[in-house]
Amino acid sequence: MNPEKKTIREIPRGLPVVRAQDIDRSRLELSADVVVVGSGAGGAVAAYELARKGLDVLVLEAGPYVPSREMTEDFSEALETLYEDHGSQANRDGDILVLQGRCVGGSTLVNGCVSFRTPDFILREWREYFDLKEMTPENLAPYFERVERNLSISENGEHEIARHSQVIRDGARKLGWSVKPFQRNVKECALTGHCLSGCKTERKQSMLVTYLPWAAAHGARIHSDTRVTRVLEEQGRTTGVEAQVVGRDGVKVADMVVHAGRVVLAAGAVQTPVLLQKSGLGNSSGQVGRNFACHPSMYVGARYPEPIHAWRGALLGNYVDEFLHPDDGGFMLESGGLGVAEMCLITEPGTGEPYMRYMEDIRYYTGLVTLIHDQNVGEIRWKGDHKEIEYRLAERDFPAMMNALKAAVRLHLASGATEVFLPTTEHLVVRSAEEIDPVVARLENRPQHLRLVSYHPQGTCRMGSDPANSVVGPDGQCHDVRGLYITDASVIPTSTLVNPQTTIYALATWIADRMVTETA
Repeated sequence: MNPEKKTIREIPRGLPVVRAQDIDRSRLELSADVVVVGSGAGGAVAAYELARKGLDVLVLEAGPYVPSREMTEDFSEALETLYEDHGSQANRDGDILVLQGRCVGGSTLVNGCVSFRTPDFILREWREYFDLKEMTPENLAPYFERVERNLSISENGEHEIARHSQVIRDGARKLGWSVKPFQRNVKECALTGHCLSGCKTERKQSMLVTYLPWAAAHGARIHSDTRVTRVLEEQGRTTGVEAQVVGRDGVKVADMVVHAGRVVLAAGAVQTPVLLQKSGLGNSSGQVGRNFACHPSMYVGARYPEPIHAWRGALLGNYVDEFLHPDDGGFMLESGGLGVAEMCLITEPGTGEPYMRYMEDIRYYTGLVTLIHDQNVGEIRWKGDHKEIEYRLAERDFPAMMNALKAAVRLHLASGATEVFLPTTEHLVVRSAEEIDPVVARLENRPQHLRLVSYHPQGTCRMGSDPANSVVGPDGQCHDVRGLYITDASVIPTSTLVNPQTTIYALATWIADRMVTETA
């Protein structure tokens, strides 16, 4: 008899997730062939690929299980329930939000669905600098194809290019810049524009409605509200994990020990290195937590003469890749919508009368997101009782950031905007192309000066062939601890520049295949 049957109440209908409220013992001792820490892009894919090969898989997720039917599409509520640190996770200086999902399904539940393959020039960097000889477009193509097929990844149709993206597309064409429709992991998009708050209609093909149910169908067990506190190891090989089950009220319900011959860490590029640091494992190279990149982004808002209604239609429509390659600038512009609450958070219209004027005119506003190929200069540290994200925009990245800002302003103006608002703490507005250079020249690379946000933390346990400068090998296995694998964004050797979720899916599949081969 499964020992869990004696300690866990019957699970309600839906995805079979064991929550804190289902536990009626103060201590749980479980076993599995593989324990997966985290249920986002890296964890869910690994869990499914391993479970379908007959392995007994247990998935542990620190965040809550929120079924789609309980999602409200209220962004403020989503921040509170679905995001790490209730949406307030930031770097040490407090000027860059580092947004991550913290729920069953992870960040895949709250991202914008954008699905890029890793650019060829990025893979070339990985081969040249980290001796990842097998990471070629040809070798990875079957993995990309597999996840694209599984997640219904396809190019936006014309009906998915909302007004906020149509005007930007027109402006890019006027400038002669390359502009393309996004590919997204969506099946018959409901066009509600609430991607960042979850997807109540389950059109977004997140891990919550794809790989996790598929893993469960193959026997994988899933626990939410379960914070892994230590990875266990004996004589250079992992033996399982220790964890705590904690309710939504923050009260510990039970201690947990899981005995497993293999452990897959997929808690995210911030949490995975913290867990290794807490465990005192995997850091003979001194690289655990280092090489953090996050695609620091700016939301460049603008006012248009005609109503845009940026919260209507598909969230993300097109992207401008004219400057994608490092030789051309090393940045990308993404056109997309934004909810009213999110727009207020980013542009800070003020209080009282200024706020009322802003809200009266909100239908005329929309924006562009800038992404740069940032250097891996950050570090994640566990400081004894809290995590610390040390990241400042590198001086050598500042020119690319400013060039991206100039391009975004120029594109808005070409698209018909009458005013473009710079994402700075100082109120700066550009109304003509002639003003762009002198206004942007006033900006400095210093904390609290630019309004930055990050959606793509990566790189803190990088993959490489040399144990001296990497944490895991080409198979995803930790150089120092046999049986310990990492499948999340922390293994990405350098910034991907593009949204990384498809890279994570493909690498997790790649690593899971090698785990299965090793077992066989």
